[in-house]
Amino acid sequence: MPQDKSHLRQQRILDAALRIFSRKGYRDASVDEIASESGTSKGGVYFHFPSKDIIYLQLLDRTVARLQGKIEEAMAEHDHPIAKADAALLAVLRTFDKHGALARFFMVETLGAGRKFQLRMAETRGEFAAIIRQHLDAAVDQGIIEPIDTEVAARAWFGALYEVITSWILVRTPERLEETYAALRPLLMRSVGAEDVRLSTLVTS
Repeated sequence: MPQDKSHLRQQRILDAALRIFSRKGYRDASVDEIASESGTSKGGVYFHFPSKDIIYLQLLDRTVARLQGKIEEAMAEHDHPIAKADAALLAVLRTFDKHGALARFFMVETLGAGRKFQLRMAETRGEFAAIIRQHLDAAVDQGIIEPIDTEVAARAWFGALYEVITSWILVRTPERLEETYAALRPLLMRSVGAEDVRLSTLVTS
């Protein structure tokens, strides 16, 4: 089907752009390099994506959609609201642990790509923090934790995760990103008064 071929070509271009952007950053990457990397003519790239900006924004949106899918899948396995919030953070870690180029593109290179991309990332952080807040609100409603400012707590949780991931991308220590969560998780739990929540109710695998 022509539409299927067009979609596959678009995805091939985006995959190539991800590799280029993660290696060179937005400013130093060129459409010529993306075309060469994807085995497509420069005109073919522009046919699907009229500008480098649009390629980058499409990549951001695709990454957000992938992360949201992983988060929803992980949270669906749990009923406990703290476990759901925990699973959401761990899903982000595991996704980036498996896809280093994606992690670098999303967490590092976008910071220097320009204001429009930074604003999109700010929106994305807000969207992910809202997921955490939803389950912290549920934990408050169910009496699992004491009433707190869940908006601040959710942003602090995601901010801590963001810092851990960014540091890992730059220095690659420890070897596996997920290992950092063993130290981070108790700090997050204590920050909302959930240190007494049995770890057996949380994500352990």
